Amino acid sequence: MSTRICLRTSRTLQAASRSSAHSSRLLQPKTTFRTFSNTPYRLNASPTLTPKPVDPPIIVKPKRIGKWRTFLQILGRVTLTVILTSGGLIYYSAWKDRHPGDQLPHDPTKKTIVVLGSGWAAISMLKSLDTQEYNVVVISPRNYFLFTPLLPSVPVGTIDPRSIIQPTRYITRHKARRVLVYEGEALAVDPNAKSVTFQDTSPIRGEGGPSTIEYDYLVYAVGAETQTFGIPGAKENSCFLKELWDAEQLRSKTMDCIESAAFPGQRDEEVNRLLHMVVVGGGPTGIELAGELHDFVVDDLRKWYPELAEKVRITLIEALPNVLPMFSKQLITYTEQTFKQNNIDILTKTMVKEIKPKSVVVQDPTGAKVEIPFGLLVWAGVRNTLRPITKDLMAKLGQAQTNRRGLTVDDNMVLAGSNGSIYSFGDCTATSYAPTAQVAAQQGTYVGKLFNQMAQLAKLEAELAQLKKEKADLNEIDVVNKKIVKASKMKPFQYSHQGSLAYIGSDKAIADLPFLNGNFSSGGVATFLFWRSAYMSNLFSLRNRCLVLIDWAKVAIFGRDVSRD
Repeated sequence: MSTRICLRTSRTLQAASRSSAHSSRLLQPKTTFRTFSNTPYRLNASPTLTPKPVDPPIIVKPKRIGKWRTFLQILGRVTLTVILTSGGLIYYSAWKDRHPGDQLPHDPTKKTIVVLGSGWAAISMLKSLDTQEYNVVVISPRNYFLFTPLLPSVPVGTIDPRSIIQPTRYITRHKARRVLVYEGEALAVDPNAKSVTFQDTSPIRGEGGPSTIEYDYLVYAVGAETQTFGIPGAKENSCFLKELWDAEQLRSKTMDCIESAAFPGQRDEEVNRLLHMVVVGGGPTGIELAGELHDFVVDDLRKWYPELAEKVRITLIEALPNVLPMFSKQLITYTEQTFKQNNIDILTKTMVKEIKPKSVVVQDPTGAKVEIPFGLLVWAGVRNTLRPITKDLMAKLGQAQTNRRGLTVDDNMVLAGSNGSIYSFGDCTATSYAPTAQVAAQQGTYVGKLFNQMAQLAKLEAELAQLKKEKADLNEIDVVNKKIVKASKMKPFQYSHQGSLAYIGSDKAIADLPFLNGNFSSGGVATFLFWRSAYMSNLFSLRNRCLVLIDWAKVAIFGRDVSRD
C-alpha cells in the first residue's frame, strides 16, 4: 500500500512538473532557430533584441565576353544604324522626288529660251539654269535623257533599258518656274524671225500639224548622226548603238542569231556564220560592246546553249593602227592582251569597204580585199555627221557657217552669224574638243550659268536706271556700276578633262585619269570597281542609281536573261 502511495505521489509530481513547465513555456517568448553552415543556434529570448547575423555577400564573378563577340556586337549595332539611316534617307529622297513643290507660272515679262534636244548638252544646261529669270520651252523627239556610257550593257541584258533613262519632265518639274516640254522633232530654225518650226512625229498623233514658236534665245543642242562614210550597205545591213531603240533592236537580233543557229538542219558553215559577231569601231563604245558580248557568252550562253557557246566568235575591226586612240599606249597594250586572252579578234589597219546582208568586205593591211561572213554586225564608229536641220541652219547663216564638221561657235558658245540669239554646243558643233558626253555636259553647264549671269546683269541695269531716275545718292550708283562691270565679264568656256574610262570584259576595266601634272593609268579588276562606282555617282538621279545597282545584283545572282522579245 505504501508502495502505491509512493507511485501515485510520483505521478502527481511529474504531472505537476509538466504543467509548470508548460505554463512557463507559454509565458516565455518563442524561440527561433536558424541554420547557418548546417549548424543550428538559438536566439536569446530576452526583452533586448540582438541583431540577426548578416549573411556574407555572395560574389558572382562576371562572365568574360570575348573580344570577337564584342566586335560583332558593335558591328551589328553600327550596321543596323547605318541601314536604318540610309533607308530613311533613301525613302525621304524618293518621296521628295515624287512630290515636287509648286512652280511659278509663265511670266510674259521674262525672256523665252527655247531648247532643242534632251541629250547631255541640253539637260546639263537645264540643270544649271535658274528658270525664275526665264520662260523655258524644251522640244525634243524623245521625252527622256539617256545615260549613254552604260548603253553597251543593254544589248546583252546586263542592264535594263529603263534603268538608264530619266524622263525630261522629271528635270523640268523640279525647276522653280514651269517649263513646257513638247515631244516633237524640230523641222527648221529661222534665225531672222527668231522662230522654230516643229511637229509631232510619234506613231499616234493628233490632228494638229507643224507648230511654230518664237524665242528670245535658242539653245541648239540637237546632237549628230552616226557617220558611215557613204559605205555601201552600212545603213541597211548594220546595227547601230547610239539610241535606246538601237540597243533594244541589237538585243533582239543577237538572240535571233543564236536561236537560228540552234534550229535543226543548219549546215556547219551557216551555224558558224550566224554565231560570228562583228563590231566595227575601236573606240570606247566598240570596245565595251565587245567586252559585254564576251561576258554574255562565257557567263550565260555556256550554261543555256552549251552546244553553241564554243562556236561563238567576236571580231573587232578598226581602221586605225590601234584601238582606243584616246588612251595611253600602256592601256592600249593591256586591252589588246585582254582581248587576246578572251579570244576576241582585233583587226587593226582594216577598212570596211562594203557591208552585205551576210558578209562584210574589208581591206586588210596588205591592201587585199577579204569577205568576212557574219550573223550580226554592229557599227560603233565614233565619227558623227550633221543632221539635216543643222545643214539647213548653216545654209541660212551663209558665210558665217562654212565648216563641214559642224556649227562654228565662239568661246561663249554663241553661234556665229546669229547676233547673239543662238547658243550651240555638243556634237553638232565644230570645236577643238572631242565629241564626248563629258565635253557636252561641261558646255551645257557653262551656258546655263552664262544665262544666269546675263539675268543678273539685266537686274543690275534695271536697278541702275531706277536709281538714276530717283536721283539717288552717287555712292549707291557707284556700287551698282561696279557690280555691272563685274557681271558683264563673260568668262570663256574652258574644258576640264576628268579622265577616260572603258570596260573591256571579264570584270576588268581601264582608266586614264589626270593626276597632278600627268596622267594616272590603271587597268584590272580594281579599276572595274572604280569604273562602276564612277558611273554610279554620275547617274542622273537616285532612281537611276538604285535601278542600275539592282540590275547588277540580279545579273550576279541569277545571270542574264536569254529570252528574245
